[in-house]
Amino acid sequence: MSKTTRNSKRQVSGQAGAPASAKKVRYAVVGLGYISQVAVLPAFQHARENSELVALVSGDATKRTELAKKYKVNKTYNYEQFPECLESGEVDAVYIALPNNMHRAYTEAAATAGVHVLCEKPMAVTEQECEAMIEATSRAKVKLMIAYRLHFEKGSLAAMAAVRDGEIGEPRVFRSAFCQQVTPGNSRLHDELGGSPLYDIGVYCINAARYMFRAEPEEVFAYAATREQDERFKEIDEMSAALLRFPDARLA
Repeated sequence: MSKTTRNSKRQVSGQAGAPASAKKVRYAVVGLGYISQVAVLPAFQHARENSELVALVSGDATKRTELAKKYKVNKTYNYEQFPECLESGEVDAVYIALPNNMHRAYTEAAATAGVHVLCEKPMAVTEQECEAMIEATSRAKVKLMIAYRLHFEKGSLAAMAAVRDGEIGEPRVFRSAFCQQVTPGNSRLHDELGGSPLYDIGVYCINAARYMFRAEPEEVFAYAATREQDERFKEIDEMSAALLRFPDARLA
């Protein structure tokens, strides 16, 4: 079956991109680490009207077995079987919750198979990888979205409404900070996996400024700092800080 035919069948059968009255979007969750277990998998319990969890993909056999039983999922695959999952005809979209350095490859594989992609943040680890993901999904005519939840939270929506309605006047300066601890051995501490405070939590601050100003920064200046005696940060920076200049003389 050609990719074009597969895409057409998904649209006709009422899956991703179809009217709300159509069938549910069938998801495979790829990667069963912390974020999947505490947020992604439980969320399907609250999305029963339009979404269905139908498959799990992981390199950990124990996770596959235990989580499939917990969430009543019949289909499980290891990473080598990911193409089989995509070609099964039983999946309309994938939720990619893998380490940052794996986002591009799995997005491109899904796009080639005509499967839509919802990917954890950050999108990827370089601008070139992000552009490649956009190109692959655009060429395949499938949807690509990054799971950046703050755009949909009540506090963010209220803040945007206040700005839009002129309640605070013209926004000129935006300030944001995000700090958290990380335990030794966490994947966020490994450079080869795309770890760093910028990719993990810095994206929240940057995206919040872009969201509020409805614009892209024209210029960025940043510092990174690390205390050498902290063994956790051998591969990545401990912290980052940045100044962003936006059009119309606005700063973040």
